[in-house]
Amino acid sequence: MSRVRPIAPALASVLVLLAALTACGSSQEAAGEQGSAVSAERCEQNEEAGKITYMSGYYWQASASIMEAIAADRLGYFNDLCLDVELQPGSGDVSQNAKLIAAGKVQVGPLSEQDIMTSNASGLKVLGVSSYSNAGLDVLMTRSDITDLAQLEGKTLGHKGWVPVGVQAMLAQAGVDMSKVKQVKVGYDPGILTRGQVDALVGFVSNEPNQLKEAGEEVTVWEPTDFDVPGSLGAYSVNPAWAKKHPTAVQDFLRAIFKAYAYCAADEHVEECIGYQHDLAGAESDEKHETAIWRTEVEVAADNPLPGRFGSVDPDNVAALAGVVTTYAGQKVTPEDAASWFDTSFAEAVVDDTDKVIWPAP
Repeated sequence: MSRVRPIAPALASVLVLLAALTACGSSQEAAGEQGSAVSAERCEQNEEAGKITYMSGYYWQASASIMEAIAADRLGYFNDLCLDVELQPGSGDVSQNAKLIAAGKVQVGPLSEQDIMTSNASGLKVLGVSSYSNAGLDVLMTRSDITDLAQLEGKTLGHKGWVPVGVQAMLAQAGVDMSKVKQVKVGYDPGILTRGQVDALVGFVSNEPNQLKEAGEEVTVWEPTDFDVPGSLGAYSVNPAWAKKHPTAVQDFLRAIFKAYAYCAADEHVEECIGYQHDLAGAESDEKHETAIWRTEVEVAADNPLPGRFGSVDPDNVAALAGVVTTYAGQKVTPEDAASWFDTSFAEAVVDDTDKVIWPAP
């Protein structure tokens, strides 16, 4: 029932997490005929939700919150749960994705917890329903001669149009006076850092550092989580009115993607899942680089697990992020407001207290 609109070494901790998450064996054991993992009554409820449009964060990149949606479709997990899911690629414009979700033109898609807050603070109603980790993907890179972030004063920092709030908070924690740092908008070539055109460069932990490593360049990667700055990884959001009307569909969408995440994160299935991703991305996809993106993000999530159940939302992290958004995003968000924009019940309904995905659905 699902449709797709195409467009042109794991750590030991990862393996422990995957062992807990995987309730059944391989996808071949789990996937079956339509509705094979759900009761007839629940199948009917899910079918009443109609077509569920999922929009990715950035095309078909092999990132957490994209890869597992692709895999859940290809492995038949949506079909097993009577979900009619259409996958659409997003362009990387977070505000556009939020607008489409709030308008009900898209029912579900990845938005970071901080983007969920800024969207709601701007009047867009979106509901956060899950996350894989309180560690974010935004990082700052410097050459190895920078051993203390305070050394950036008097130097040049490159960004793609803005400095993410998590990086801003990290620099503040490190005591950097940003009025003494020259900020410039740059393109997508991370080589400008190693060539000395900038002294620091904003990026994603799973992208630019891997590109530079592949090119044989050495840089220092500064991660906000090492400075106790909150973030989020693999966070999903939904249209709140749709979620209220179709709670089993929300639960079972998460059930399918959590199961697919565990499947694709296992070493023996990475190549298979990257193949699914490559099928959609086509010639534009560098399989070696996409594999590095996926492995890195899985590793970050495993190294920074949630304090509660896998895939849920940490209320303490939400409260802390409200402070970061208020300070660095120019929008006042109280912890109480922020808490009202998230609902942990959907994710908690599909993972048991031992972190196993409940499959089949009850």
